[in-house]
Amino acid sequence: MKVTKAQAQANRAHIVETASVLFRERGYDGVGIADLMATAGFTHGGFYKHFPSKAELLAEAATCGFAQGAAKADGVDAVEFVRHYLSREHRDARGEGCTMAALCVDAARQPESIKTAFASGVESMLATLANQASEGDGQCAEDLRVRRIEVIAQVVGALMLSRACPDDSPLADEILDVCRTAVLTRLTPRPNE
Repeated sequence: MKVTKAQAQANRAHIVETASVLFRERGYDGVGIADLMATAGFTHGGFYKHFPSKAELLAEAATCGFAQGAAKADGVDAVEFVRHYLSREHRDARGEGCTMAALCVDAARQPESIKTAFASGVESMLATLANQASEGDGQCAEDLRVRRIEVIAQVVGALMLSRACPDDSPLADEILDVCRTAVLTRLTPRPNE
């Protein structure tokens, strides 16, 4: 039976969304094409009807993950964003969590197309933080961008470190608590400022 163009596009989108979750859960090398396609409900052979290579899927899945993250952050202020980002709930939800925290190390070893998708995702997160923040008066745009980069680096790094610890480790929670407090202290204006 012939698949319509609309159905082929829907199937491709479903594969990308499934891949985005699986890659965040298991890493790029932890997901084979056969496993991915079976999880998405398709046969292994159908993969190459949709994608010329796994690298193309990696880039699209990263873009999909970043878009999902941006949609979750839309309308949330910077303080609430940090509270959620550095929570145990987010830490434990790898498949639905932040693409950067799940795949930065993997992406660094991938072709330029994946690195480009990550760079776009980081820029998108910077823009989201810029839209959410009530940043100090009198700071130039460059200083504010530096501050947002620092926040992203700290929250992503903290989540990665916490995930690297055993799930029931007190250190895993301590990392989240210490970094959440530090970032929130920087984001919350002091009365004299």
